[in-house]
Amino acid sequence: MSKKSGMTRRQFITTSALAGGGLLLACHVPFGNRYASAAADSSFAPNAFLRIGSDESVTVIVNKSEMGQGVYTSLPMLVAEELCCDWEKVTFVPSPVATEYNHAQFGPMMVTGGSTSVRSEWERLSLAGAAAREMLIAAAADEWQADPAACRAEKGVIHGPGGKMLTFGKLAAKAARLTVPKQPKLKSGSKTLLGKPLHRLDSPAKINGTALFSIDVTAPGMLTAVIARPPVFGGKVKNLDASKALAVPGVKQVVAVDAGVAVVADGFWPALKGREQLQIVWNEGEGGTVSTAAMAKEYARLAATPGLVARRDGDASAVLEKSKKRIMAEYELPYLAHATMEPLNCFVDLKKDSCLIRTGSQNQTADRNAAARVAGLKPEQVTLETTFLGGGFGRRACPSSDFVVEAVQVARKTGSPVKVIRTREDDMRAGYYRPMWFDRITACLDGQGLPLAWHHRIVGQSIIAGTPFESGMVKEGIDATSVEGAADTPYAIPNLQVELHSPRNAVPVLWWRSVGHSHTAFVMESFLDELAHTAGKDPYQYRRALLTRYPRHLKVLETAAQKSGWGSPLAKGQGRGIALHESFGSFVAQVAEVSLDAKGQLKVQRVVCVIDCGRIVNPDTVKAQMESGIVFGLSAALYGAITLKNGRVEQGNFHDYPLLRLAAMPLVEVHIIESSEPPGGVGEPGVPPIAPAVANALFAATGVRVRSLPLTPDKLKAALRDKT
Repeated sequence: MSKKSGMTRRQFITTSALAGGGLLLACHVPFGNRYASAAADSSFAPNAFLRIGSDESVTVIVNKSEMGQGVYTSLPMLVAEELCCDWEKVTFVPSPVATEYNHAQFGPMMVTGGSTSVRSEWERLSLAGAAAREMLIAAAADEWQADPAACRAEKGVIHGPGGKMLTFGKLAAKAARLTVPKQPKLKSGSKTLLGKPLHRLDSPAKINGTALFSIDVTAPGMLTAVIARPPVFGGKVKNLDASKALAVPGVKQVVAVDAGVAVVADGFWPALKGREQLQIVWNEGEGGTVSTAAMAKEYARLAATPGLVARRDGDASAVLEKSKKRIMAEYELPYLAHATMEPLNCFVDLKKDSCLIRTGSQNQTADRNAAARVAGLKPEQVTLETTFLGGGFGRRACPSSDFVVEAVQVARKTGSPVKVIRTREDDMRAGYYRPMWFDRITACLDGQGLPLAWHHRIVGQSIIAGTPFESGMVKEGIDATSVEGAADTPYAIPNLQVELHSPRNAVPVLWWRSVGHSHTAFVMESFLDELAHTAGKDPYQYRRALLTRYPRHLKVLETAAQKSGWGSPLAKGQGRGIALHESFGSFVAQVAEVSLDAKGQLKVQRVVCVIDCGRIVNPDTVKAQMESGIVFGLSAALYGAITLKNGRVEQGNFHDYPLLRLAAMPLVEVHIIESSEPPGGVGEPGVPPIAPAVANALFAATGVRVRSLPLTPDKLKAALRDKT
């Protein structure tokens, strides 16, 4: 959506693609038949990421999903920096699904995840901009019969000898006929855009309501469906009576799909009312016996037994056996829902030899291929258009493509365009979850009070086993995501052993924002804090002593302490806690200040966050993502828990699975370390440190150590009673 245009996004895409008369850096640009006129003359360019129009417009084709993290601005900035265009002329369109747009690091797939959007595209998009700049300079030099070395690009204009000037738009057609440079040179010297706080290109559309989320999609003749899902995981329909549902005005069909029973109607409300009238007897199977209380007991039992060894330095067991004083702690973290603000939904228009899908996908290649399989089509016959995502957090990158598959199944049964919508309760009770975890750590200290031995057992389901990623990420039974942040700890511990148990059960699990780091950071940083207090050491100085070989860790830690006023007095009843964690190529330290009232209500007053994410594109985006990660992490730390009883998820919506509200929002200060290191991620690294920082601050304020999340008032009141 152009910053100044009144067009809708779809009108802009169609008009600009069909208009022609520009420089399109794209090889085999896969826009399909609707864009054939643009693709026909596009074989001159090395990549599919840039279009320069004769009207001076600069369009960046973005291959990452926009779910609030700012890729529709940061990725165009990478192109624009090297292109030397006028930023006011830059806009974006989402890319189609094609090999040209595959992830630069993850292999043959178009996907958004792992905080890799900028990291994976920095070089590719920079080179795309540089190649176009060189072609425009060459076109101008040829026009003037001048030496290209005597010409330069600046803000959308090529400047030549004697004050000559030609705009990009004037040169676009001529440049399009030139050979694309095989090894374009990146600019040297200072940056004009990168590192600058620029406003987001997608903000106007989101503010004025023209931004298209998949739940907004409509089409002529479209029906709407909701699905009655089993009350337990793995349940199946035993008996069905749909007569009352079919009698609801507006209900058109009731059809069976793998996920359950779909009620199809001429709108969401009649579909929902029709679903309420279904008479279903379910065969619950083994899923009806699942409970998190029983799981917790089993996990605790497993934690007392040897697991698969993920890391072994020295001989932790032998050292602990000889130690006269051992410190042991057990940590528990619950299942968590993704709780996206826009519930899952998918639009499908299925025809005999084609399928159009409009949805908020994070995993376009997998979703398209799954849709093709279900529809009985070839992947190239399926067009998947990515809308804005109303939150993702990993849920819209499901390897099973569940919400897309069920929509295609419904479309096959109805023969009409259909949008399948999940209510929030549907996905809360029949979705995918961050795994539940149980950790047991035993340690002993040396003569200086520093950890001499550390034995750590982790128990929790694998999110990778059984997925297409298993061969690359599960080695000798160890799911790398289960132990990340623990098996690769930077702290200097001479005798360290990390073990893993990966039990299986009926509860479906999936990556959740910050993945394994979401649990290991809490455990590692909480236990390290315990060791510091056991040794009578300052928690900040304790960490410094263990990180002498890691300057980037030290820098964020020291900066967080300095910016937060570490060591300065706080008001009575308040405490300050610190935590540090590396994830996704970035280093984050956070200091939280908290208070606890007599009712057990924990209040986070202030959070100081310091990040070193290497080279940055837009500091505003970095700050926004740190703030966002802190809110997301605080929601989980203070409130988040999915529990099961008799196979049924007990939570259903924001009344019993709350998110952080405005009144509970702390003051957040974000400080960015200047760095010339390669870029790290920013979408997820703000999440892991916040829970341990808060728990450590709670201990500093009250002397109460809570080793399980969430930090609910009832739990804290009980802990205070136990202390007294």
